[in-house]
Amino acid sequence: MRVVHLLAACLLLVAACSEGSGSGAVGAVVPAPSDVAAPPDDAERTASGLASRVLVAGTGTVHPGPTTTVEVHYSGWTTDGEMFDSSVARGESIEFPLDGVIAGWTEGLQLMVEGESRRLWIPEELAYRGQPGRPAGMLVFDVQLIRIVN
Repeated sequence: MRVVHLLAACLLLVAACSEGSGSGAVGAVVPAPSDVAAPPDDAERTASGLASRVLVAGTGTVHPGPTTTVEVHYSGWTTDGEMFDSSVARGESIEFPLDGVIAGWTEGLQLMVEGESRRLWIPEELAYRGQPGRPAGMLVFDVQLIRIVN
């Protein structure tokens, strides 16, 4: 069952990224944040180079682990402000295991608690690493951790 969830999450993310490689292909466009080009000086930074900032404090007390399945809403942009994927634009949250997504998501979501919204600036080394057909360079995501599934 876990493999099925992992495959479903991977397929959804791959499909969403390939759909988003054009203007307006995802649906409604979520405006890029004003600080999409680079993390501000007050952003938290980890040793790996991930930068983040809490947008809305969470109500939970438990952080997900590296293999936890979570339910989230998110929007993602390249640093030039182009939205390439958004569950918000699709109007549907998504569930996936944290060991089935890019390293920046796995690390960033572990900083969060339920109910929290956070902006992540993910360097290319923690994102798609130049994979053809994927967004290149640093990526910016606004993520809301709706709930920890398991």
